[in-house]
Amino acid sequence: MHALIEFPSFLRPEIFAVDIGDFTLALRWYALAYIAGFVIGWRLIVLAMRRPQWWPGGVAPMSAEQVEQLLTWIIVGVILGGRLGFVLFYQPGYYLAHPLQILRVWEGGMSFHGGLGGATLAGFLFARRNGIAPSALGDSMALVIPVGLFLGRIANFINAELWGHPTTQPWGVLFPGSGGLCPSDWPHECARHPTQLYEAGLEGLLLGVIMWFLATRTSALRRPWLVTGVFLTVYGLARMLVEIWRMPDDQFLATDPAGYVIRLGDFGLTMGQTLSLPMVVIGVALALIAGRKPA
Repeated sequence: MHALIEFPSFLRPEIFAVDIGDFTLALRWYALAYIAGFVIGWRLIVLAMRRPQWWPGGVAPMSAEQVEQLLTWIIVGVILGGRLGFVLFYQPGYYLAHPLQILRVWEGGMSFHGGLGGATLAGFLFARRNGIAPSALGDSMALVIPVGLFLGRIANFINAELWGHPTTQPWGVLFPGSGGLCPSDWPHECARHPTQLYEAGLEGLLLGVIMWFLATRTSALRRPWLVTGVFLTVYGLARMLVEIWRMPDDQFLATDPAGYVIRLGDFGLTMGQTLSLPMVVIGVALALIAGRKPA
């Protein structure tokens, strides 16, 4: 038998579950990741607002009270955008036939790209309503999104979902329920790339370190849109890289795995790569333009 890592048997998607008659009250790690991500992100933005020297003209763009108000807008934008993004990008046919299923958010099915779009729209509307520069709000959000990404990917790992292709590497993880999807001629137990941890490390930890290095050790925040541009670029590249080893999402495995790849002639990109490529292009453009401005 080749070296592999057994998925920890003590990990469960639910932190606790209590049956109350016909109703089950449960707290899942994925829900906790969202809650913790929002709360930590809120406090980090407040921290950034208390450092006026980081911002253009030495003036913080928002008050602590405005950041608290922004949190509500972002929560709504992330949840609505993430759900609608999942429906439109990944499983439109199913939800067109079963529209009421769109409301069943608690059963899972969220898209990061959709959530980012929803948060962007909510942030833009909030900025316009409160007379805040959209660039300052975008740069603020770019500072803290990696926290939510890190926690969300750890929750994906605990849920034993979104794992990668089969691998014989010693760090491959034997996830429960993944063996039946291995090639028939696979010579060993079907360990998988732990792509959730790859993404947690790249999109969460590495990207977060880069964001806060730019904020605390450089004048990046005094150049509007620079931090946002770097965020979009690094996230897009990291996501496109990890997609090389990541399996198609469950809805494609259950129907048409080939449908996960968007074909451009003889060249193909996964859905995740297709949605991330525009982020890289926009991010590079923003960073180049912002980098030319004086701090």
